Amino acid sequence: MGRPPTLAEHLRAAAGGSAPLASGLVAVLEALAGAGIELAREVATAPLTGALGETGDVNEHGDRVRRLDILTNDLLLGALEGTGVVSVAASEELAAPVVWAPRAGAPPLAVCIDPLDGSLNTDVAGVLGTIFGIREGPGPREPEPARALLSAGTRQIAAGYVLYGPATVFVYAAAGRAHVFVLDPTEARFRLTHADARMPAAGRTYAVNDANWPRWSPAVQGVVERLRQARHGKTSYALRYSGALVADFHRTLVEGGIYLYPEDTRRTDGRIRLLYEAAPLALVVEAAGGRASTGRARILDLSATDYHQRTPLFIGSAEEIGWVEQAYREGAG
Repeated sequence: MGRPPTLAEHLRAAAGGSAPLASGLVAVLEALAGAGIELAREVATAPLTGALGETGDVNEHGDRVRRLDILTNDLLLGALEGTGVVSVAASEELAAPVVWAPRAGAPPLAVCIDPLDGSLNTDVAGVLGTIFGIREGPGPREPEPARALLSAGTRQIAAGYVLYGPATVFVYAAAGRAHVFVLDPTEARFRLTHADARMPAAGRTYAVNDANWPRWSPAVQGVVERLRQARHGKTSYALRYSGALVADFHRTLVEGGIYLYPEDTRRTDGRIRLLYEAAPLALVVEAAGGRASTGRARILDLSATDYHQRTPLFIGSAEEIGWVEQAYREGAG
């Protein structure tokens, strides 16, 4: 039995009869994966290199900036610019997108990134991640190129994430399919572990910041209470929450269940960033057979009006997302 294909081999193959991906998209996915390999090393050695701790600055979202936030942001932006095909890049760490001149003749692409999801975990050796969403770039005569990002999540042509944990995992979705790779550290290459990954229709776990319970609507409290009390009328779900969206989502992708970060009385618009987190993961989950919702609307149908727009997020298996939407329809949310 041969070894699983590498990411590079996979991206250049016509898997399952589908057409190969466009060369520009392949270049961007490979650049993100290569940056992920480098970042995995940086994360692992951060306690030894002085890369932990805060810079003293605050980012666009009011979050305290950590040294690894800056390192990951700069590394990823450099990798994207180096492809020659990315004309617009937006980052959670930047107040506004950056615009580059793409290589002549290459159809431009636009990329949104959350460079270091779960960065509060850095000082305690917790799980971290990187999230990305890729769209077609602006036309050559577009007066405001960055506005290519302000469209519905359905306009994404690919999305995915890198998970930095006991294993470094690279997941991407494109052409309606999701694929999972794991880094082989002996050769510094990602190898395919799950082609056309499919998530269970229902699960056994849920992930939520339970400390926000007093500020939730009755609809959300009802859903969480249902998860606590009964799984298909038999046993309760298990709570699994890491503080890193990528890690909690990856568990949900593999095992089924639900991740939820609803709106509350303090954050009436929700907390999850639409362009950098919710829309990319929504593309992945739908490609794997799951769903992503605000409780009232499909995440991928939301059109961003601001680069740092936030949204409530319920993401996971179809059955549990159905419970959420039913609760909202019944008028308590």
